[in-house]
Amino acid sequence: MNLSQLTRVTRRGFVKTVSAGVSFAALPGILKAQQAPSQNVVGANSRISVACVGFSDRFKDALLPSFLKSKDELNFDIVALADLWSVRREEGKARLEKELGHPVNLYASDEELYEKAKNVDAVIISTADFQHAMHTVHAVRAQKDSYSEKPCAEDMAAANAVLDAVSEARKANNRGGAIVQIGSQRRSGDSYHIANDYIRSGKFGDITYVDLCWNVNQPQRWRRGDLPKKLKESDTDWNKWLLDRPKVAFDPRKYLEFRLFWPYSSGIPGQWMCHQIDTVAWFTGFEFPRSAMSGGGLYAWKDGRENFDTFTTILEYGPEDDASKGFQVVFSSRQTNAARGNVEKYHSAQGTIDLIKGTVSNEGVEGTKEETKKLAETEVAATAANTGAGNMEVAHMRNWMECVRSRKQPNAPIEAGYSHAVALIMSNASLRTGMKATFDKAARQVMAGGKVFKGY
Repeated sequence: MNLSQLTRVTRRGFVKTVSAGVSFAALPGILKAQQAPSQNVVGANSRISVACVGFSDRFKDALLPSFLKSKDELNFDIVALADLWSVRREEGKARLEKELGHPVNLYASDEELYEKAKNVDAVIISTADFQHAMHTVHAVRAQKDSYSEKPCAEDMAAANAVLDAVSEARKANNRGGAIVQIGSQRRSGDSYHIANDYIRSGKFGDITYVDLCWNVNQPQRWRRGDLPKKLKESDTDWNKWLLDRPKVAFDPRKYLEFRLFWPYSSGIPGQWMCHQIDTVAWFTGFEFPRSAMSGGGLYAWKDGRENFDTFTTILEYGPEDDASKGFQVVFSSRQTNAARGNVEKYHSAQGTIDLIKGTVSNEGVEGTKEETKKLAETEVAATAANTGAGNMEVAHMRNWMECVRSRKQPNAPIEAGYSHAVALIMSNASLRTGMKATFDKAARQVMAGGKVFKGY
């Protein structure tokens, strides 16, 4: 079964998925919108109005600057902002109105935005990792296009729900359905497209091993300093923030430093691995790993965090019907020492593609004279420390904006997000159970030790 077959679900099946444990929350405006004409049907020259859902650091530092680069040329504008925390709403209003030169409407949640805002065509979603999928579902059901940050999902219930929601929208909407771009910006990088074309041409031969690494020495990565002390429960909606996660006592660190705490983020797999593992599915056509085995630990940064500071996973890819064929992917990452840095190397019997350097060489091939050439004279991968609006981020946002107009599918559609979500959930399942993890395509569930890995 391929990914297109996985999207063939009935409305009854979609509702069943939701009722099995994934909440849409109380969204009367969205439910009404299911029966209404699309709200984002605009003329070729009409301005497209966008709302920010989640005024995050990622939005401020990368997504907003990327949007601003193309907004005038493509006739886009930001007209609204939704965030649960009142402090961020006011901060966001000030920043956006300064950048845009006009008032911006505020909403206390994405639900309120969809119920009350009549002039919004699309949204940029940059909320907590575990919320991305369901916030995208909310947008799709409200008939809004979305640019949704990665990771696409941190559990299979949410991953299946968002895949189904987009599939339903495509079937129901004769303008191409929901245009959803997942924030995997490598898919808009020139050097990555050239590498993809080179691998698929057959010139590189069969891939035998992929070496992925993302090392930093950053004890404060994903920490927010004194900011958690400023977050008061009365200034936000803690239960709405928890979404479908178990109800627990208010914790400002989990709210603001969610990448350090499970089940609000898987940490390293969801933040870093999903970028690099996305290229494996893209370049090879293997949508999901056959298996995953992971290990890791909290070895250095013992500051109350729960997610590990060191992580390694071994993923096996290959055809389902022939276990003797395939290749191994090893992803390793540590936040405690930056030696070796950022690595993305694809190996075959013919040589090595280095995606960080943008080269192809005969490295590792015995009995040959050393030879290295550029894949292309283009930008190479960003370093692990870069979180701003680089060329790939700008190109990725522009690609989404162009597709909102053209109704064509973007570079990183929901199927790409679903693929990396399955890989990271498999890796996380193995890490947390100590068992080999696999993916049951028929059930659309990650399995570890013969049991379904719920994820929270």
